[in-house]
Amino acid sequence: MPPPFDDHGEADRISRRSTLVRAGGLAAVAITAGSAPVEALASERRRSAAVACALSPEMTDGPYYLPGEKLRRNISEGLPGAPLALRFSVVEAASCKPIKGAAVDIWHASAGGKYSGEEANDTVGLTFLRGIQRTDARGLALFQSVYPGWYPGRAVHIHVKVHVGGDVVHTGQVFFRDSFTDAVYRRAPYRARGTRDMRNADDSIFLDGGSRSLLRMRTTGKGYTGSITLGVRR
Repeated sequence: MPPPFDDHGEADRISRRSTLVRAGGLAAVAITAGSAPVEALASERRRSAAVACALSPEMTDGPYYLPGEKLRRNISEGLPGAPLALRFSVVEAASCKPIKGAAVDIWHASAGGKYSGEEANDTVGLTFLRGIQRTDARGLALFQSVYPGWYPGRAVHIHVKVHVGGDVVHTGQVFFRDSFTDAVYRRAPYRARGTRDMRNADDSIFLDGGSRSLLRMRTTGKGYTGSITLGVRR
């Protein structure tokens, strides 16, 4: 097992960069002059669209980051909440090539809106909903968790750091579409907490790149799967 990561000082030196997380890249379409009208060509290009890569937006790591997280896939520790599988693909922004062996470090609030290991949350010594996974040859890191809860003053989100070769190459947050969260929060145990006080459009951190950091969500059995590609620069 690799040594724990302690990069809080490094994170403080990360500047907030104005970046794009996705750029539309059109695959080449071979077509001879006059063989199709302009509308047909545009349609073919849309069908052949490929996702290009750019730097993922940098965001604050916030007050709840803790170094030395556990290297583990399942971070739920049996807490209540809707099962959530997370798929983080880490790629080199300049080339879109997957990065093998990157350490993806995530942490988020429980269904009740609390972070582990925090005096303010009365959870010192606890480790729920925190963990690190290394990417495989496809650049993919997988986690098993529960859908995050809300807490006052923030939209629903998950924090993420990416380490490559001992350096922090990305500090960000990923988000959920409000309509998706609304549906999840009609379930127990979320519905018992009442209406959340912050949606994406009112969250200042979301407004600084969150629309380009939305998880692609789908329902899987009794839970959900969220996926995102993180473009980083070594």
